[in-house]
Amino acid sequence: DVALYVGLIAVAVCLVLLLLVGVLVYCRKKEGLDADVADSSILTAGFQPVSIKPSKADNLLTIQPDLSSTTMTYQGSLCPRQDGPAKLQLPNGHLLSPLGAGRHTLHHSSPVAEGADFVARLSTQSYFRSLPRGTNNMAYGTFNFLGGRLMIPNTGISLLIPPDAIPRGKIYEVYLTLHKQEEVRLPLAGCQTLLSPIVSCGPPGVLLTRPAILAMGHCVEASAENWSIRLKKQSCEGTWEDVLQLGMEPCSELYYCQLEAHACYIFTEQLGRFALVGESLSMAASKRLKLVLFAPAACPSLEYNIRVYCLSDTQDVLKEVIQLEKQMGGQLIGAPRVLHFKDSYHNLRLSIHDMPSSLWKSKLLASYQEIPFYHIWSGLQPYLHCTFTLERLSPSTCELACKIWIWQVEGDGQSFTINFNIAKDTRFSDWLIPDSDVGSPALVGPSAFKIPFLIRQKIISSLDTPCARGADWRTLAQKLNLESHLGFFASKPSPTAMILNLWEARHFPNGNLSQLAAAVAEVGKQDGGLFSEAEC
Repeated sequence: DVALYVGLIAVAVCLVLLLLVGVLVYCRKKEGLDADVADSSILTAGFQPVSIKPSKADNLLTIQPDLSSTTMTYQGSLCPRQDGPAKLQLPNGHLLSPLGAGRHTLHHSSPVAEGADFVARLSTQSYFRSLPRGTNNMAYGTFNFLGGRLMIPNTGISLLIPPDAIPRGKIYEVYLTLHKQEEVRLPLAGCQTLLSPIVSCGPPGVLLTRPAILAMGHCVEASAENWSIRLKKQSCEGTWEDVLQLGMEPCSELYYCQLEAHACYIFTEQLGRFALVGESLSMAASKRLKLVLFAPAACPSLEYNIRVYCLSDTQDVLKEVIQLEKQMGGQLIGAPRVLHFKDSYHNLRLSIHDMPSSLWKSKLLASYQEIPFYHIWSGLQPYLHCTFTLERLSPSTCELACKIWIWQVEGDGQSFTINFNIAKDTRFSDWLIPDSDVGSPALVGPSAFKIPFLIRQKIISSLDTPCARGADWRTLAQKLNLESHLGFFASKPSPTAMILNLWEARHFPNGNLSQLAAAVAEVGKQDGGLFSEAEC
């Protein structure tokens, strides 16, 4: 009997211990990350609710919700804007009716993983193996239904995730990547040319209920009679497909593009890898080239090299060249200039003149240097440059004066007048962006938007419904010079939300909320003259 009881007690103790171990393992898994969630959710309990009760309808639009606890630092880069949220005060009345009764819940994210872990997880998937392993040209963050923004500093590239683009209850880990052109093979045929950086945003295949907006620069002097411009997207199999032809966009498609003078804004409900490609329709078609001159900051020998870069006129390429020159010890010796390079099959020529022969001599044997037309026109060789090698006749010579001419045969041209001291002249150092001036690559929740969340919701609810007097989203689009996109806006469940999203993408972080308020007030005047600009 004693042996029987001892055995039963031992079995019971083992069962209790196994139960405790199981509970501890379950708790650990629940607190950690679930790396196998199909919809890219990476948190299970990372968002804590903060309830904000709306006040009376009379004061709703002037309330600034306390967002100080709604955004936390994520991997050292997710943080609110340095300047507080600007106030957008709009008048009350029939046009801007109060929001429905109820509670409005804001959420905040918590730190979840190190950047290296994030990149390591992506590198295990075949589609992402070409992503860079560093974070210099990459931004990433976790987002919920409140949306947010990713930015690659000093490149003009950003991804806006509007509120309600991510389904409620979902949390997505999103990235934005700038690719080096030598790392991604983009096939071009005939007169096609790359007009923009190659950018990835993802993960691909995630469910978005509203279009995200990808912003990036371009170098095309766009005109319908000279260009056929297409948006290309790379499939998971690696092939590039035309998903949109600008100027011929069906309103019901998944993609749409707003092309402006120096930037394009791509509406997309499917994330992936994108590039803007153009095909010239006439010899008058032209691209913008950025001409930049660099030389050594220190010259211990008698030889002195001046490097003339001929770059696509986008911020990302200039940033890369500046970083490259910093590593080489170079300095900027002239303000950058723009040259319009035409599809005329003529080469680009560079020459140096008016150099004092008693102090300097050029080692250039020919009268000029030349860059072949196709090297420039394809856009696939981003750092094209020529080097002028000069020689000082005396080590004490420090003053350099000369002219550099750059021109396309039978086309546009530019000249640089150089007059500086090679030992101590730093007058153009302000053009070089300091490494510390990078801002916040990721903003989550309300801190990513100029328009406060509650005011945005009220504008949408007031202007989405068509009005016989025209006091609706159509008039707002006209006031903001977006009337050419009315068909696209009308194809979406909330046209007003599309207008406000595009305004956010175009005007962050320096957008003027007063101008937007004035536009809304103008819309209100058409509805019985209820509002005046003074009230706004």
